[in-house]
Amino acid sequence: MKKGIFITIEGPEGGGKSTQARLLCERLREKGMSVVHTREPGGTKVAEAIRHILLTPDFHVHPITELLLYEASRAQHTFNVILPALKNGKSVVSERYTDATLAYQGYGRGLDLKIIGSLNNVATGGLKSDMTVYLDISSAAGLLKAKKKNDFANGDRIENESLKFHKKVRQGYLKLAKRHPGRIKVVKVKDTIEATHKDILKLVEKRLCLKKS
Repeated sequence: MKKGIFITIEGPEGGGKSTQARLLCERLREKGMSVVHTREPGGTKVAEAIRHILLTPDFHVHPITELLLYEASRAQHTFNVILPALKNGKSVVSERYTDATLAYQGYGRGLDLKIIGSLNNVATGGLKSDMTVYLDISSAAGLLKAKKKNDFANGDRIENESLKFHKKVRQGYLKLAKRHPGRIKVVKVKDTIEATHKDILKLVEKRLCLKKS
């Protein structure tokens, strides 16, 4: 039985997931919590290798292959990093988790949502986040931000998908948030990192019943 708190940070490209996850971890540690900051795809040596395949621009990956690679990465990540941390009383903040696959491969690629749900369940052993923060930003604005900060000169393989694809992903996220309002909290990306962080912190503190300092 997990003892820690599992929080995921979701959103389309350019929403600032990495920055906001880092700031949240720092704040939670200030509150005295032991926190593991991780990401998907990635988090382990094997999963990071899969990440390279998934994001390299000149790799042509079939949608089904893509889905299975994400799930393989997730299984390695869940059983080697997330579950051990939670069982040891640590909290986990992950950049992306199962909602990302539903949004990108389900709503974006058009793959069967029920099949994705089943694969998510297998890859996670049934683990679900206690809270998911969805960072919402328009697809066009997000892509502009993402490509400026990417390791690849012209954006990674996912960022290079059409604007139409990314709009489908965003709408998918919003549908998921509407379907799971108790777990998924929508935060509009503000003009400054600090303003967005403040909105996230309010929601997390409320969820964790943490006192503000």
